[in-house]
Amino acid sequence: MSTSPVTLMVARRVAAGRYQDLIAWLREGEQLATDFPGYLGSGVLAPPPGDDEFQIIFRFVDEHTLHAWEHSASRTAWLARGSDLFAHPKEHRVSGIEGWFGAAGQRPPRWKQAVAIWLAFFPVSLLFNFVLGPWLGELSLLPRVLISTACLTPLMVYFFIPLSTRLLAGWLNSVAPRPLPATPSTQNR
Repeated sequence: MSTSPVTLMVARRVAAGRYQDLIAWLREGEQLATDFPGYLGSGVLAPPPGDDEFQIIFRFVDEHTLHAWEHSASRTAWLARGSDLFAHPKEHRVSGIEGWFGAAGQRPPRWKQAVAIWLAFFPVSLLFNFVLGPWLGELSLLPRVLISTACLTPLMVYFFIPLSTRLLAGWLNSVAPRPLPATPSTQNR
């Protein structure tokens, strides 16, 4: 079993006319997870306009605690209550930051991952420092960095990095065009 944090990412497509019911059901699931040992957090990412697929993220301290939650009677009952609210569920587990960028072998190059993370982190960090900078500026370096990272890390992991990767999905998954091979008529010029 893994000893590092594990994230379960679930995609659910809302059934026709059941949007508000699905939202309430998803919030119930988040609340349910908070009662389990090892729970680190969760979030729901609404689909962009014109889409109906929600992304739900549950994070636990390790594979063992996630397994206990997944196989609990209360989660089973919750899933049964919501079974008519969605269509075509998909689930997969990820460990580490690369999990935000797809399955192994399908991930974008690391430099693209770094750009996506930076594009999420920079504006949020800038806003955080603009708003709270005057109060944090009075603190010495260690408590200032401790407070800022304690506040920003959950925001990044559960909201802004997933949002960045969804918004940049087309670019992250695009393949750079390869140059055309030289033809005999252009090689002799």
